[in-house]
Amino acid sequence: MVRERTKELEIEKNKADSLLHNILPSSLVNELKLNSKVKPRRFNSISILFTDFKAFTYTTSVLPPEELVNELNDIFKSFDSIIDKYGLEKLKTIGDSYMAACGIPNEVEDHAIKIVYAAIDFQRMIKERNKTAAIKWEMRLGIHSGSVVAGVVGTKKFTYDIWGDTVNIASRMESSGEPGEINISGYTYMLVRDYFDCEYRGKVATKGKGGIDMYFVKGINRDNILLQKKRVVQRTPLKQIG
Repeated sequence: MVRERTKELEIEKNKADSLLHNILPSSLVNELKLNSKVKPRRFNSISILFTDFKAFTYTTSVLPPEELVNELNDIFKSFDSIIDKYGLEKLKTIGDSYMAACGIPNEVEDHAIKIVYAAIDFQRMIKERNKTAAIKWEMRLGIHSGSVVAGVVGTKKFTYDIWGDTVNIASRMESSGEPGEINISGYTYMLVRDYFDCEYRGKVATKGKGGIDMYFVKGINRDNILLQKKRVVQRTPLKQIG
């Protein structure tokens, strides 16, 4: 009986651990288990992505609830797969909005480049899906980069979240964008301009922030990427090549 009870407890523990790993980054799960809390941390440079769908309120009024949930679940599962591909961290979904970041909880130098690649895949997935799906979604997507404070809130239902003006501006990038486009701030543009072709929109008026320089990402600048790779090879010692 003791062996059976021990086995049952081990199964329950594994289930609890699995749930925590689905909710929080692995490094934070370990910290939470050791200290019963996670210490807030400041990140000086990350990138944040927001999405939402055009005419979502109208769609919710005419679509059966079950079908609407199935639609969002199908799309968000595809988004989850894309962020795993590029090493992003999913933060939350609110209605039709999807929020993710790159550079947390592990800092990376190329966070802006990775998140723009993910954004391109997001929009490409929606456009490909629309070719055969009954419901044609049009999505706005915004990105901004900067500093944030990240931490875990809650005692029974944990949430990994971020705070700071960078989050607010990233949200403005989405709301100031256009369906089918990737709208990035001038600061993010400075971090990715060697890798992507971008179209300057000018200073766009935003609620509470005044005019902000914005750009639409139009595609991948393959010439510059090849040049960057060539420079890396040239800087690599000969003994490390081949």
